[in-house]
Amino acid sequence: MCSMRLWSLHPEHLDRQGLTGCWREALLAQAVLAGRTRGYRSHSQLVRFREHSQPLTAIGAYLDVLADEATRRGYRFDRSRIGDGRDVPEVRDGVLGSVPVTEGQVAYEWEHLLAKIAARSPDWSDHLAALESPGVHPLFEVVPGGVAQWERVAG
Repeated sequence: MCSMRLWSLHPEHLDRQGLTGCWREALLAQAVLAGRTRGYRSHSQLVRFREHSQPLTAIGAYLDVLADEATRRGYRFDRSRIGDGRDVPEVRDGVLGSVPVTEGQVAYEWEHLLAKIAARSPDWSDHLAALESPGVHPLFEVVPGGVAQWERVAG
């Protein structure tokens, strides 16, 4: 099974491989939510987007922020592949409705990311180690709670 990862963490924390991988996986998620592919329809990472009042707008806004980060780093992600949600001020300003993410989920993802990056990008790992706490993707609002029920915790 694909280990699709739609990070709750701000994309500025992702190394090159993480950012490009997240972009590809979010495009796949967009296709699933739009009904353009049969695969991964029941993937746990899609739950929070499906629960949003406007799932395609939410995933589009998610992709837009990834593309912003790519541009900031000098990469070129093809924004024409983003459906709804591109530069939607209502999403960025929380008017449309942010997606809740629990403190426990953010902590779990942070530890997961640190472990992945330590193995593949030691220089980026050093950069992240200097941070006190991670920021989250602007689509998400941090709320109290443990690891999300939809998360498949590695044991």
